[in-house]
Amino acid sequence: MKILITGGAGFIGANFLNLFVPRHPEHDFVNLDALTYAANLHSLSALEGQPNYAFVRADLVDFAAVREVMGSQRPDVVIHFAAESHVDRSIAGPRPFLRTNIEGTFNLLEACRAIWNDGQGLFHHVSTDEVYGSLAAEGRFSEETRYDPSSPYSASKAASDHLVRAWGRTFGLPVKITNCSNNYGPLQFPEKLIPLMIQNLLERKPLPVYGNGTNVRDWLFVTDHCEAIWAVVQHGRIGQTYNIGGGSEQRNIDVVRQLCAMVAEESGSRESDLLGLITYVKDRPGHDLRYAIDASKLEHELGWRPRESFASGLRKTVRWYLTHQDWVAGVRTGEYRRWIEQNYGGRS
Repeated sequence: MKILITGGAGFIGANFLNLFVPRHPEHDFVNLDALTYAANLHSLSALEGQPNYAFVRADLVDFAAVREVMGSQRPDVVIHFAAESHVDRSIAGPRPFLRTNIEGTFNLLEACRAIWNDGQGLFHHVSTDEVYGSLAAEGRFSEETRYDPSSPYSASKAASDHLVRAWGRTFGLPVKITNCSNNYGPLQFPEKLIPLMIQNLLERKPLPVYGNGTNVRDWLFVTDHCEAIWAVVQHGRIGQTYNIGGGSEQRNIDVVRQLCAMVAEESGSRESDLLGLITYVKDRPGHDLRYAIDASKLEHELGWRPRESFASGLRKTVRWYLTHQDWVAGVRTGEYRRWIEQNYGGRS
């Protein structure tokens, strides 16, 4: 079987490929990536020379390029990770999110429809719990929760979800969708909360926390997410949506405090010094209060459970960043530094 991964040089896609390419030599894996700012081929260096892995550079918004790649590779399965995914970036500049997440998904769906006969293939769409909007103090998102996106990012992902379902219902394209909670772990670009805080702790920089830090997220270790996607690709029902959650609700401020404790322990620093770096900054517009996932459908139908607790996953993440500072240095370009200053510099 040939499996084409979009966005395989990004955070989740790279973890997926590193996990499954060596594990499944009977399958061929093709990584299609545009190599935008958050992508890093160094994240896939362990796969160099693997006979069942190939990389193709193409941008999903270029329909001719996508059509050419799909026609030449003719995959049996497409797993669509590629997306612009940072909420703050979507607020500062929404257009790339609309182009990549909506137009790019449309182009990919059409390219699949062009090469697959009726009933052939599988299009697996990787999405987010942010399409559901914000929860109050109680309740969890289920697959039946109505969509209520708050940010340009989540609105673009909601639109792409609707496109995938429409192509399944109208054109008979075999599709599956997964909506996951907040991912964390190795190889995550350091603009996201956990790697940003780890790096700032190591460099003794302020730890910017939005508002009063009480917004709640359900955290999912990245390899648990990848295992869930593989289970859905292999055994999930066509046309179905499966929610993937880590069952690890945490307030943002509590995540930052745990990171202070872990980095202090792992680096021999004083925890009190690191806690003193916490800096509350002006909240971002439309900041959802709470996310929580009900993953019981996935658990009951496919037997998936997260293996990592938040404490064990966070410890692995901290240790990975501490021992891979060369990787961090490689991704922190001038553009990245300008973005951090632009986004956080005026909010204290």
